[in-house]
Amino acid sequence: MPKGSLRARRADPITRQILWNRLIAVTEEQATTMVRAAFSPPVREGGDLSAGVFDLQGRMLAQAVTGTPGHVNTMMLAVPHFIEAFPVETMRPGDAFITNDPWIASGHLHDVTVLTPTFHRRRLVGLFAATVHIVDVGGRGMGTDAREVYEEGVLIPPMALARGGRLNEDLLTLLRANSREPLQLEGDLLAILAAGEEGARRLAETLEEFGETDLAAIGDHIIDTSRAATEHAIARLTPGTYNYTGLTDGYEAPVQLVARMTVGSHRVLIDFAGSSPQSRYGINVVLNYTRAYTSYGIKCMVAPDVPNNSGSLAPFQVTAPEGSILNPRRPAAVAARHIIGHALPDVAIGCLAQAMPGQGTAESGMMWNPYIRGPRGFDGSERSWEMFYFQSGGMGARADKDGLDATAFPAGIKNIPVEASEVAAPVVFWRKELRPDSGGPGRFRGGLGQLVEIAGLDGQPLRIQAMFDRVENPARGRHGGVAGAPGILRLRSGPSLRAKGQQDVPEGDRLLLELPGGGGWGDPLSRDREAIEDDLSEGLVSETQAREVYGYER
Repeated sequence: MPKGSLRARRADPITRQILWNRLIAVTEEQATTMVRAAFSPPVREGGDLSAGVFDLQGRMLAQAVTGTPGHVNTMMLAVPHFIEAFPVETMRPGDAFITNDPWIASGHLHDVTVLTPTFHRRRLVGLFAATVHIVDVGGRGMGTDAREVYEEGVLIPPMALARGGRLNEDLLTLLRANSREPLQLEGDLLAILAAGEEGARRLAETLEEFGETDLAAIGDHIIDTSRAATEHAIARLTPGTYNYTGLTDGYEAPVQLVARMTVGSHRVLIDFAGSSPQSRYGINVVLNYTRAYTSYGIKCMVAPDVPNNSGSLAPFQVTAPEGSILNPRRPAAVAARHIIGHALPDVAIGCLAQAMPGQGTAESGMMWNPYIRGPRGFDGSERSWEMFYFQSGGMGARADKDGLDATAFPAGIKNIPVEASEVAAPVVFWRKELRPDSGGPGRFRGGLGQLVEIAGLDGQPLRIQAMFDRVENPARGRHGGVAGAPGILRLRSGPSLRAKGQQDVPEGDRLLLELPGGGGWGDPLSRDREAIEDDLSEGLVSETQAREVYGYER
């Protein structure tokens, strides 16, 4: 047994905790490097990424705080596929491996996952992985209209992005040629490589400082401790079987997310048998992504204070029938998998709220992320461009607090500043503000959505890929709380637009987005009078809603 490993196994708990915290800090530096080096606003401003460190067995030991559950938890499932394709004994310094296969990694072609082996004293000691959202990888682009994944862009099987420090220029040439934003694509890929190098440097320093030769001992400690802590939290739940059905708008028909959760003494199982069949359109959710967001919802309720890693997630098991919308067969279209995927924590929380009375949240309004294209550049010349923009509906009310306004639960992505978007693409944001009365009434009010008004620079026409939900099926309240306001999509000139699919904003017109609010919690008539007065004074609730729903008169 290596001397360093033996020392780590005998180390006192404080030293082991410090080393564990240091690994988390190293992954955060990895993520910060990506943010600083990235070219695209979704990564640079929105934090649409994940970063983590893995042992040689492919177990995630630590993840960065920056990032999304859909990226982090699918990245954890992707790393074993890399190891299968490229055994660790074949990896060399300067290597990096890449894939965007939806069924292996993060669920659609726009998310690229990169694995970077890390060496210390000429020995392979760990693996860094990262996932980022690439703005454009060709095809129809990100949207709901495709019928097969082949239409949605270039699929990269697990392959080398770099070997011995030499970039795979053929692959980069191919990807640039298929992207409407080649500079952003290449810049973001290089940012991932820079982040992997920074993570490797900081990990080597950490091992040296603590007298370690590898991650074996601390890895076992992290996994065993995290799993035990999660199992202890599960043991406090009321055992049993709990059912909940989520409902989203879907595309051709509403989608039912039928969940049956079984809580045992040491594990939580959730099965989605009975959910809607896979769609003909690009709203399908691959099983990796289904597991990622369902596990996240469970963990938020059961063990929120346990660090996220392979050990803390192991007691959660998620299954869905093959051929269902939550486990589609290849070559199903999957580009807009987040629409339904982001509803899965609401479903998991709906089950667990029965096992944990008085806890949880109401359903949330989720994100609305339009892809916008235009025909002309900033100087008026003919140039196709594409912009991906984040904005958020309201979070569902909590059992003891109002829901957060304009907050991307469960994604955790930040709203991109207007200024950053207007610098990246020839668009103008005429309005971006909270949407009054959109939060579901309740003893605790749901979070408010937003009002957003966008136009092309100098009135140029725009083309939008709409990927929105909670229009026909708004976020439901809990325990007597009222649903949040449904979303609305229209032109400033008046006509309504469809919530899904490619559509045009005519020259001189503007796009209006009214984002849905989160559901309320508890009887609105029991809401604190002072809270209503505060909402009225801040313009969050109208006099009409205060009077008719809350029973409040000034």
